[in-house]
Amino acid sequence: MPPLERIAAFADDLTAIRRDFHAHPEIGFQEHRTSDSVAARLTEWGVEVTRGIGGTGVVGVLHGNRPGRRIGLRADMDALPMQEMTNLPYASQTPGVFHGCGHDGHTTMLLGAARYLAETRDFAGTAVFIFQPAEEGLGGARAMIRDGLFEKFPCDEIYGMHNAPDHALGQIGVKPGAAMAGADFFDIDIRGRGSHGANPQFSKDPVVIGAGLVKELQGIVARNVTPTHAAVLSVTKFNAGSAYNVIPDTARLSGTVRYFDPADGALIAERMRAICAGFATAHDCEIDINLWNVFDVLVNDPARSADMLACAADIVGSDSATEKTELQMGSEDMADMLRIIPGAYCTVGHGGGVPLHNPGFILDDAILPVGASLYARLVEVRGAAQ
Repeated sequence: MPPLERIAAFADDLTAIRRDFHAHPEIGFQEHRTSDSVAARLTEWGVEVTRGIGGTGVVGVLHGNRPGRRIGLRADMDALPMQEMTNLPYASQTPGVFHGCGHDGHTTMLLGAARYLAETRDFAGTAVFIFQPAEEGLGGARAMIRDGLFEKFPCDEIYGMHNAPDHALGQIGVKPGAAMAGADFFDIDIRGRGSHGANPQFSKDPVVIGAGLVKELQGIVARNVTPTHAAVLSVTKFNAGSAYNVIPDTARLSGTVRYFDPADGALIAERMRAICAGFATAHDCEIDINLWNVFDVLVNDPARSADMLACAADIVGSDSATEKTELQMGSEDMADMLRIIPGAYCTVGHGGGVPLHNPGFILDDAILPVGASLYARLVEVRGAAQ
């Protein structure tokens, strides 16, 4: 079947909601306006609302008309700290903040499912709508879990989704098992000795030391991790200096490590620390490394993945609901929820070609009734499962 008829009928409302979120983006743990809007709409539709879970998180609970399972549905609400360059009429009104990952769409799709289920009330069990803050590397899922998310709102299963601009509209994919990488972030601080740029002999140049360190770090995965294992180390920031003729005292390197085997993550961290210590000795300087885990490996439960694909086939057809085989090096903090509650996380295509986290990214509003219908269908089918 196509998107559920009742949801398709209020697709224009979903578009208006999404564009309002888009024009007023908020970064992690600052989603006050967004959570106000979410809570108000849920309340209007008769959903029980609890706020303040994980800071700005919102949880809605809706009971069906007969006993059944408790099905969790999760969407993220935060935007990115980046400038939008789309020239859309509803572009971000907040300088330096942009929904460049489509979380405004995810929030809207879950609201669409909540509205549909609240209006129909024709399902078994309980729907738990989880609107999560701070997905973009700030630990919003962990904050909600620490606040007792699943003790206060127990779920038998949980599902989530992410838009995919590199897939065709309505193409839904799920990879059973390990699907998205675990991730660590790091800062490396180099404290050398500055000097005049014309007299480098008096310095312990942190820029030269840092450049050598970047090169050496790139060899960790290539020469330490088993070649058949997927892993990535990327230095994404190099900050040093403030003048053309001054060799600075300090430099900072920052970046990320991605992996699917936690043992590989531990190995990479060990090698990074050893290399930093060796460079400090070799260059007679001080180097400190701070490395911390941000995302767990996202693992989809195989049975729940099959259930999600079956529901997706009801919405977009069996040809457009496919089991994915490729690992994705990107990370997603719903992984923390899936470590506790069995479930699955899918991608929903919408075309467009501009990648996520790009200043020109545009979400196709045609995806909204598709995602909302899939969320709703999961409740209708899985709530009644034995």
